[in-house]
Amino acid sequence: MAPAPDAAEWELPRLRTSFVFQDDFANPEDGANQDLAEFFDVKFYPYNPPGAPPIFAAASKKHAVICRLTQTTDKDANPCEVLQLIRDDSDSENCACTWSRDPITYEAWLCVAGNDATIKVYNVQTAKLVKTLVGHGGGINDLATSPANPLIIASASDDTTIRIWSLAAAHDKQPCLCILGGESHLYNLLSVSFHDNGRYLLSTGHDQVINMWALPEFPTDHLDVPYVFQYPHFSSSEVHNNLVDCVAFYGDLILSRACHEDSIVLWRIEGFSSSDPIPGPLEAPTPTDMTKQTRSYFNPTPSADRPAMFTRLAQFHTPECGVQFFMRFRMFHAPGKHPILAFANAKSKTFFWDFARFGAYREYMAELREAHRLGKPLTGEGAAVVQKPSWLAVKRGKKPAASAASTNAGTGRDVTPSLSGTNPSATPAGGATDKDQPPSASIPSASLDPDTLAAAAQLGWSRDTLQAWASMYDLSNPVGYVKAHRTLQIEPGFVGRQVGWSPEGEWCVVVGNGNRALIYQRWGKEKGVAVSV
Repeated sequence: MAPAPDAAEWELPRLRTSFVFQDDFANPEDGANQDLAEFFDVKFYPYNPPGAPPIFAAASKKHAVICRLTQTTDKDANPCEVLQLIRDDSDSENCACTWSRDPITYEAWLCVAGNDATIKVYNVQTAKLVKTLVGHGGGINDLATSPANPLIIASASDDTTIRIWSLAAAHDKQPCLCILGGESHLYNLLSVSFHDNGRYLLSTGHDQVINMWALPEFPTDHLDVPYVFQYPHFSSSEVHNNLVDCVAFYGDLILSRACHEDSIVLWRIEGFSSSDPIPGPLEAPTPTDMTKQTRSYFNPTPSADRPAMFTRLAQFHTPECGVQFFMRFRMFHAPGKHPILAFANAKSKTFFWDFARFGAYREYMAELREAHRLGKPLTGEGAAVVQKPSWLAVKRGKKPAASAASTNAGTGRDVTPSLSGTNPSATPAGGATDKDQPPSASIPSASLDPDTLAAAAQLGWSRDTLQAWASMYDLSNPVGYVKAHRTLQIEPGFVGRQVGWSPEGEWCVVVGNGNRALIYQRWGKEKGVAVSV
């Protein structure tokens, strides 16, 4: 059954406010050091109790700003309060941050890293340095905290390795637990991400390779020498055709994006399930055939039943990114909540996709087709009850779908490729455009089948309406572009770098150039009690 039209969970974020952090190293009279004014990362503190006002950190080259957001129905009230400023007076320029906490006092720790190859861990309450992690041989471009253990963090470096660190006191003498390297990556790394279970890790970067590593159980006591793993359990350079600057798990599926491609790709590793026993490091496939671009422990020999090592499922249109890279999306994914993907481009636009709408759209259209096949009227007395979701907007002033159907039914091109994983770079006919609208050839022909057109004609809907819906909600074409469900734009000049979601999904923060943060809000109402970090 289609969703209730007034369900609050279907609400997408709206811009509430924004702020610009003035770089206190810059001289406002001569504009010195303006190149330092750019937020590169934003992450919300994940350890406050449910209902507490969320807290986020935005990291620029020389600063980390800690802010608290408060839900309010007063549109004139500023929901954002700056709690702390952490300033880095060293020669380093930072670009990544992640959260942890003191295992004894539970005080919040913020880990910050950049081009000096170290990770600095600060106590957020005091803004004092707690410890520094040293070991990488190049700058660090991304940090991630294990969802399973706040004391385990991962770092992705220009030295082509990933390091797994422990912040536990037992590992103070040797905080690096594991080095993931060897022949796995050839160039600088840009992104690293944990699975929810903390036992799988994704890595990617300039070499366009995406790797997935299965991690062992690490000892809780002192480790003299870090583990060193040479090979990942899945590796592919076929998912993208350019440097990959963001990768993340979505359950057991994977989201990734590459420079110049103007899309975020949703895909799966065939045979992989996080509920299966976790393979050991010696079970990782080695590159015996150097011409092979994909190798996998999970489906090492494709068969008729499972012909691919990976399968593309969908790609979400992110136009107008230009030559920019280091632009990262974020998926909000929490139990009982709609999964929502967010991304900001190089032209001041932020895009949102509600993944729950894909299933609701598919069910609704199936109900319409079934009613037509059974000969049930969709209007008037005795009409079948098929409730249209409120977010499906009907285009007015066009010919009903039946008029178009009489001459055009069945003529839509089917550009669905083989799902073998052997041609993942295929694009819809006509190629990508620089506009918000995805190419028309990406509209799945199944969305314009005769039963759908006939049902739409009963309701007075045009073919344009069906095409507009399909371009946003139909995932049947894995290489067709899926248009954003909401696109919000501010004044020109903003380049988005990173998106952050509050733990309960009521806030989304986008940071970028000019040390600017855009604050998007859902469900504007009073909620929770104040809890500070």
